[in-house]
Amino acid sequence: MKIFFIVGARPNFVKLNPVYKTFSKEFKNVKIIHTGQHYDYELDKAFFEDFEIPNPDYYLNVGSDTHAKQTAKIMIKLDELFDKDKPDWIFVFGDVNSTISASLTAIKRNIRIAHVESGLRSFDLSMPEEINRILTDRISNIHFVSEPSGVLNLLKEGISLKSIYLVGNTMIESLIGVLKIVDNRFNSLSEKFKIKEKNYAILTLHRPSNVDNFEKFKEIMNIIQEIANHIKIIFPVHPRTFKNLQSFDFKNVLITKPLRYLDFISLLKFSKFVLTDSGGIQEETTYLKIPCLTLRENTERPITVEKGTNVLVGISREKIIYHFNEIMNNKFKKGSDIEFWDEFVSKRILNNFINYLSNLL
Repeated sequence: MKIFFIVGARPNFVKLNPVYKTFSKEFKNVKIIHTGQHYDYELDKAFFEDFEIPNPDYYLNVGSDTHAKQTAKIMIKLDELFDKDKPDWIFVFGDVNSTISASLTAIKRNIRIAHVESGLRSFDLSMPEEINRILTDRISNIHFVSEPSGVLNLLKEGISLKSIYLVGNTMIESLIGVLKIVDNRFNSLSEKFKIKEKNYAILTLHRPSNVDNFEKFKEIMNIIQEIANHIKIIFPVHPRTFKNLQSFDFKNVLITKPLRYLDFISLLKFSKFVLTDSGGIQEETTYLKIPCLTLRENTERPITVEKGTNVLVGISREKIIYHFNEIMNNKFKKGSDIEFWDEFVSKRILNNFINYLSNLL
């Protein structure tokens, strides 16, 4: 059996890591295909080095473009690849353009699809990721789900229960795998950024709804500066965010290039709190029991709000400052452990995959 793991954006690499390692021990013919959706070669390379997984077997180098053009480019290049090297199964991860592109290409060639991190829903169709999730799930053969809401969402959409497996969160399995080794990195990072444990916050912003509209972005940045008057903020800047930052003169906000995975997790682990519009960081902070203020009105990861340390604050100054004061006064919620968010997620995926295959016979 030939299995292709198709990735394209940096969150995909984190989700791929444990699954590839587990499957490569069981199946001989597994390959990694990198579409090149995220096109910073050095940063991508660092992820593979940090996780100690082999370089991709195929690199499609599609680069940045509009959603439609990028999706089309990935489909064309994958279609050409499948002409000369056709898998029996593809595994896709999360909700990026590479995920839906690979799934559409595969189903038209009768290649079976497994979707890791299936069933998440924000119920906000203005988000490209939401469209990618819904369409990918509709045409996937197996759905590996990270939290209970995903199971309910899939059932409501008419997906067969026989194809749905609640396995846990592969991002958390990757996180657990590096927690012991990131401590040493913090010593050098603390010197570089002039920080101490729990005396700084982290900010990440990349959603088009937050960074492409300058007036909205300015509103967010004014609130950030208000918080930075009280605590240093480290801001690894996403490429799409950088252009709008040129108009601001921050104090106590340290702007840096995107960080490699191990460095970011090291900073995350010892931070006081996080402000973000990312999906994955909501999960990582929940596992680490670190307060997370999500600068969005909705989340596809509701368990991080219901059981974790995540709060949805949008861009409301009132909400952000209220919860910031809670955090600084140690009155913020503590969060609780989440079932299946552990170091055995990829093994559950493998076991359920094998069981699924046996039922096909």
